[in-house]
Amino acid sequence: MTGWFKDFEERRFAVNGAEIAARLGGDRDKPALLLLHGFPQTHAMWHRVAQLLRHDFFLVLPDLRGYGDSSHAPGLPDHSNYSKRALAQDLIAVMDTLGIAAFALCGHDRGGRVAHRLALDHPARVRRLCVIDIAPTLDMYARTDMAFASAYYHWFHLIQPAPLPERMIGGNPRAYLHAKLGGWGSGGLGHIEPRALAEYERCFCRDEAIHTACEDYRASAGIDLDHDRESRARGHKIACDTLVLWGEHGVVQRLFEPLALWQAQCAASVTGWAMPAGHFIPEQLPEETSAALRAFMD
Repeated sequence: MTGWFKDFEERRFAVNGAEIAARLGGDRDKPALLLLHGFPQTHAMWHRVAQLLRHDFFLVLPDLRGYGDSSHAPGLPDHSNYSKRALAQDLIAVMDTLGIAAFALCGHDRGGRVAHRLALDHPARVRRLCVIDIAPTLDMYARTDMAFASAYYHWFHLIQPAPLPERMIGGNPRAYLHAKLGGWGSGGLGHIEPRALAEYERCFCRDEAIHTACEDYRASAGIDLDHDRESRARGHKIACDTLVLWGEHGVVQRLFEPLALWQAQCAASVTGWAMPAGHFIPEQLPEETSAALRAFMD
C-alpha cells in the first residue's frame, strides 16, 4: 500500500462560523465520496481506506467540528453548535465550496450519526449512504439497560455538566484515549498504525478537544434526540439506498438488530452484514471496508 495520504491536499474551509480542516484526494473525475470519522478520532482513521479508494472516487475527508484540526469553540448552553444538524450543515457548506452537488456518504461512529442527520436534512445531496457500527441514536438510548450502560458508559459520562467529565478525562487523557481506541471489541491498539495513533494523541489530549468531544455527546443526549423525534413524527426517512456494516465482536452486534432498525428509518433499500472486527472496522479491515464501499457506492 502507498504511503500516508499520498497525493492528498490539505484544505481549510471557513463555514458557518467554524473552520473545518480536511484532506482531499483521489480522482476528481470520479464520483465524490465524503468520509466521516468518529470519536475519539480524526479523518486519519480513513488513511488506509483512502489509499485503496483513491482511484475510484474523489475523496473528501474532514475533521468534524470539535475534532482534529477543525474549530473547538466552547459549547452553547443548549449544545446546538455541536448538534448533528449543525455538523451536517458544515459539511454541506464544504461540499458547496467544492462545487459538489451530490455525493456518496459514509460515516463511522459519531460520523455515522452526522451522516444520518445529513441524509435526512439534505436528501437531494446524498446518492448513497453507509453507516458503520452504529444503530440510530434514538433507538440506542431507548434500549438502555445494564448491558448497554456498562458497554457504552461513556454515553452517560460525557453528557454530565461541564467541567466534571472534562476534568476527569484531563487527569490522564492519553490513558483514556488508549482505553477507548483499544476497546469495544478491538482487543487493544494493534490495529492502529503508529502515525495514526500519534495524530489521535495530538488532537485529543487537549483541554479544548476534550470539551468539544463532550459537547458532541451532550448534543446527542438532548437537542439531537429532539431533532430525531421531530423527524420521526413527520415521517421523514433516509431517501437513498443504505449500507450498514458492523463488527461481530462489538456492542452493536451483541445488543441491537442494526438492519431492522435502519430499515425502519429508511424509505429505500437497506443491506449490510457483520464484519470480523470490533468497533474500529475501517482500520481493522481496510481492504474489506474498501471493497464494500467500492461495490456499493459505484
